[in-house]
Amino acid sequence: MHEVNSFTTKGIDTTAIREAAKNLDDGAVTAGYQGNRKEVIALLNGALATELVCILRYKRHYYTVSGVHNGPVKAEFLQHAIDEQGHADLLAQRIVQLNGKPDFDPATLAERSHAEYDGSDDIRLMLKANLIAERVAIESYRQMLVQIGDSDPTTRQLLVTLMAKEEEHADDMRDLLA
Repeated sequence: MHEVNSFTTKGIDTTAIREAAKNLDDGAVTAGYQGNRKEVIALLNGALATELVCILRYKRHYYTVSGVHNGPVKAEFLQHAIDEQGHADLLAQRIVQLNGKPDFDPATLAERSHAEYDGSDDIRLMLKANLIAERVAIESYRQMLVQIGDSDPTTRQLLVTLMAKEEEHADDMRDLLA
């Protein structure tokens, strides 16, 4: 049997990759990771706070909107709360993959969130607040994508996916306001 000490295939140094992979302390973060983990984790924690505030806002609107004709709006609020929970889960998972700690501290949640909480009782004000919050999330994700650039493809892909869903949410709120 022929043993290969080191070989490269189209520029990939398999031996170096295998050796670097033995550093188990960094979990999913390999030696080739080019992002600034501390900054990326801070960005993701800001997005996590935003998603958590959005969950709370949508849930409040879901439970407080009333009226026989508002069933579809109520259902939309609930679906958006569920979607935002999924976003929060994905962000928290990515933070952990980067060896960070997701920040769920309720004492500082509102100040860390990019979007605002809304306690409106009027359905049109609820829809406007949710549309504004979705637009805030879209722009926040866009700016995060610019900051991250190509240094962290996995986080970039996650943010693009979340931004696309927030754009759908914004369209939903705009359509309900029409």
